[in-house]
Amino acid sequence: MGLDLEELEEIEEDAGLGNGGLGRLAEALGLLTVFDPKKFFVFGLSACFLDSMATLGLAAYGYGIRYEFGIFNQKIVNGWQVEEADDWLRYGNPWEKARPEYMLPVHFCGRVEHSPEGVCWLDTQVVLAMPYDTPVPGYKNDTVNTMRLWSAKAPNDFKLHDFNVGGYIEAVLDRNLAENISRVLYPNDNFFEGKELRLKQEYFVVAATLQDIIRRFKSSKFGCRDPVRTSFETFPDKVAIQLNDTHPALAIPELMRILVDVEKVDWDKAWEITRKTCAYTNHTVLPEALERWPVSMFEKLLPRHLEIVYAINQRHLDHVAALFPGDVGRLRRMSVIEEGDCKRINMAHLCVIGSHAVNGVARIHSEIVKQSVFKDFYELEPEKFQNKTNGITPRRWLLLCNPGLADTIVERIGEGFLTDLSQLKKLLQLVSDEALIRDVAQVKQENKAKFSAFLEKEYGVKVNPSSMFDVHVKRIHEYKRQLLNCLHVVTLYNRIKKDPAQAFVPRTVMIGGKAAPGYHMAKMIIKLVTSIGDVVNHDPVVGDRLKVIFLENYRVSLAEKVIPAADLSQQISTAGTEASGTGNMKFMLNGALTIGTMDGANVEMAEEAGAENLFIFGLRVEDVEALDRRGYNAREYYDCLPELRQAVDQISSGFFSPREPDCFRGVVDMLLNHDRFKVFADYEAYVECQARVDQLYRNPKEWTKKVIRNIACSGKFSSDRTVTEYARDIWGVEPSALQTPPPSLPRD
Repeated sequence: MGLDLEELEEIEEDAGLGNGGLGRLAEALGLLTVFDPKKFFVFGLSACFLDSMATLGLAAYGYGIRYEFGIFNQKIVNGWQVEEADDWLRYGNPWEKARPEYMLPVHFCGRVEHSPEGVCWLDTQVVLAMPYDTPVPGYKNDTVNTMRLWSAKAPNDFKLHDFNVGGYIEAVLDRNLAENISRVLYPNDNFFEGKELRLKQEYFVVAATLQDIIRRFKSSKFGCRDPVRTSFETFPDKVAIQLNDTHPALAIPELMRILVDVEKVDWDKAWEITRKTCAYTNHTVLPEALERWPVSMFEKLLPRHLEIVYAINQRHLDHVAALFPGDVGRLRRMSVIEEGDCKRINMAHLCVIGSHAVNGVARIHSEIVKQSVFKDFYELEPEKFQNKTNGITPRRWLLLCNPGLADTIVERIGEGFLTDLSQLKKLLQLVSDEALIRDVAQVKQENKAKFSAFLEKEYGVKVNPSSMFDVHVKRIHEYKRQLLNCLHVVTLYNRIKKDPAQAFVPRTVMIGGKAAPGYHMAKMIIKLVTSIGDVVNHDPVVGDRLKVIFLENYRVSLAEKVIPAADLSQQISTAGTEASGTGNMKFMLNGALTIGTMDGANVEMAEEAGAENLFIFGLRVEDVEALDRRGYNAREYYDCLPELRQAVDQISSGFFSPREPDCFRGVVDMLLNHDRFKVFADYEAYVECQARVDQLYRNPKEWTKKVIRNIACSGKFSSDRTVTEYARDIWGVEPSALQTPPPSLPRD
């Protein structure tokens, strides 16, 4: 038809239904169910995980919300972030199939009535959950899983029975109030905003999904909708629910409500079933990210669930008190209910109590989870705590986004690595192979040329494709320390200006990522990056030795272009703050070298490839803790590091914002007086480490050898390995390579 497939692919909108890494690790998914002869499960899950589950032959049902508007589109206007609605469904979505025949009711508000016959939740408001199914095929096998996303619909009698004489039009218009539940994704990454609509969203996905799971559990025969099973004894053998962060935590009280109130299972049995079914993955240690819902809001929206949470907590505290008599401090710390001005429900505590397994997402993070975040819970039940280091799918993050590199690898070791990434180890014996070194370097150069052309075409930005592509892409957050990168850029700029005749390694520094719309400091960081770019990029003395580009609207489709082109990957969070990171793994697999702190999965990347093959710098977790005990004083560093002082003074004085000299006063004030993430403490080590990067980049052959070593050692970071560990250690199932025979073959 004369159409170019690549051109067609470019037109398709991203389904941006999640935030940051948990968004890809859980693109839209609150929960997920897997079909298996032995078992099915349900959990909060990811795009990478869904791909791996299908590829591993775990037949899964992924559940989440079909947001009408996903993560906002980011525009940069005069250097500032401006948000635009992401109308991703504007031209329709050919991959989804609406399933009105499986529509389910979800209840809110109302009141609770206790009677001898049991408990009734009455006079509720009803919203309907309409499922949309998207197929998720495994790689070169015949497993096709389903992602089921729920959309909110008002029932046809919505508001019409509210005695509103003649208010028919108003009643129909009020349908929007119900349908707003699935209207828009809350765009916060690592930050809790206790909004009622968000709590409604969390209950909506949980209530619809659990009804679906239980319907499927009760029908023994495929395609049969009549309930067959009546006993819930075997429920945990057939279903596993993985809570991907605390967002689907309401699955715990909701499952209890269904078992106790609806199915009339006695409390202790119901609690045993619930705990055996649920498991919880923690994704962050930042206190401001933990979900703590006000009891008053919870009571209004979910009165029966509040009673259940109180009952769970009472039994839990009785148990703790029996083991630690007189330790009231421990009871207070371990309670699900936080007392204070505003009583709150700590959803993380609810998850830990209601689950049979709790895991972090990188080894160092899982240790922090045990030693600080959930220390009391770990002392109570140490056997419950595990680690599951995150991974990424090599199908999307190598084969699809970097076909040139994939081909180069296939030529050397075959294509088995695409479903068993550990086979990349075979490349280790070829590290000094001249032809491989040449091919890997050439593929990188082609990717850089292609990305340079893209930047020029889309943004009118000209970059030097032979410069080092220094890339820092992730959500904008103080803990991710884009400001540390900015200070290095300003330092490089000052060095060039001071001695223009000196030979500098040319760099193109690319920084990209979205800031939550209400996060003022993150928006200031974006403005700082663009302002530094305005000065540096137009300074004739600098020429093309240093360029600073802010990558607008960073999203999966842009990541697929920039990651294969990167030379240097920046992973520079303060040690102990990034749970895992997954971008770090994508860069490693695509032939970039990492400059990073000993944080998250960087620690295991250094262990796999050898620390000498990464550029590791800065405080370790122990150093950060020691500095906290001593008291972090940013001024000490400012006073004794002249290059740091110069850079900070330039930012503060308006050198980069001449039209608004005070623009960055607030940023500098934060760095000097209340920087939780210790940017100045790592500045000296970072700048020195960057000099080592320059030094190695001057020797392309040695650089490329390190690249090959990194690629060869990235096998551990496949989501296939991660999902296999979840399956064996938490869900109690084995991945299977069994293929269904084609229909043409006679059946046994």
